[in-house]
Amino acid sequence: MAARDEISGWFAGRIPGGWFKGAPEVRADREEIWVVGTLPDVELGKDASKEGLEAARAGRIKQFREDTREARMKVADEAHRQFGRSVAWGVRIGETEQMFTHMALPVMTRLRLPEREILDTLIDSGVARNRAHALAWCVRLVEKNEKEWLSELREAIAKVGQVRNQGPLN
Repeated sequence: MAARDEISGWFAGRIPGGWFKGAPEVRADREEIWVVGTLPDVELGKDASKEGLEAARAGRIKQFREDTREARMKVADEAHRQFGRSVAWGVRIGETEQMFTHMALPVMTRLRLPEREILDTLIDSGVARNRAHALAWCVRLVEKNEKEWLSELREAIAKVGQVRNQGPLN
C-alpha cells in the first residue's frame, strides 16, 4: 500500500498549477483518497453581509467544480490505477468546506450490550438517527477530543513502518 507521503506528493505534482492556493490536503485510507484544496477567497468589500459572502463562496465552489470536472476525473482515474483507490475531491474557501462525491462505507463490528446501550442513548436523545449515525458521531467525538493522542499514534505507526522496511527482505 502506498504511503501517505507518496500519495500526497503524487497529487501535488499532478494537479494543475493554479487550481489551489498551495498544495492540497490529501487524506487516504484503504478504500479512498480525499483531495481537498483551498481556493482563493472572494472579495466583496467591507460592507458585504455574511449571507452575501456565503453565496459568493458557494458560487466560486460551483464554478470550480464545473470548470475542473473533466480534468479532475482524469487525475482521479490515473490515481485509481496508481493506488487502487477511489478519489474524492473537495474544496475549502474561507470557513466553507465542501466535499464533492465521496464514499460512506459501512463498517462491520460486533458490539456488546454496554456499547449498544451507548449508541441507543444517543438515538433516544435525538443526537443520532440510528446506530450507524451514532457510531459515526462517536468517531467524530474521539477525533475532536483526542487529536493529539491520535497524532502520536499515527506517528508511532509510521515509525513501525520505517523500522519494518529496514528489516531483511523476504
